[in-house]
Amino acid sequence: MTTLYRCRTPTNWLCSCGRVARELRKAGVEFEQVRVPQRRSQRLEIHDLTGQDWVPVIVDGEEVIHDSHRILEYLEWLDRRDD
Repeated sequence: MTTLYRCRTPTNWLCSCGRVARELRKAGVEFEQVRVPQRRSQRLEIHDLTGQDWVPVIVDGEEVIHDSHRILEYLEWLDRRDD
């Protein structure tokens, strides 16, 4: 299963984390969401995964992808691969 690490923004329309969540749903990818602390200094799990402290981040099997643009490219690649 895919895991989306995202900010605490309660809606999917105000930030890049929400955009990634919308695109995951549109692509039919089952995923769980982990809301990370607001303070970047407290995002230890994100730092351990990526070496940085920004979200969104997805973990899909062995793949760890950060930056919303790279995540969306990855989703497009998955879609093309399945065709």
